[in-house]
Amino acid sequence: MAKIKITQVKSRIGSNKRQRATLDTLGLRRINHTVEREGTPDVLGMVEKVKHLVRIEQ
Repeated sequence: MAKIKITQVKSRIGSNKRQRATLDTLGLRRINHTVEREGTPDVLGMVEKVKHLVRIEQ
């Protein structure tokens, strides 16, 4: 699988509990925090749920 970089670009304030939990599961803790994950279907599904809060790079 290809690696993808996920960066949180918006605040988690105002998002619902499930979206905050998804950000925690991805390992994102604060704005401009970047993590590198495998591009598995599980990770891509989580990114899809919080796509308005994150930026993805290949």
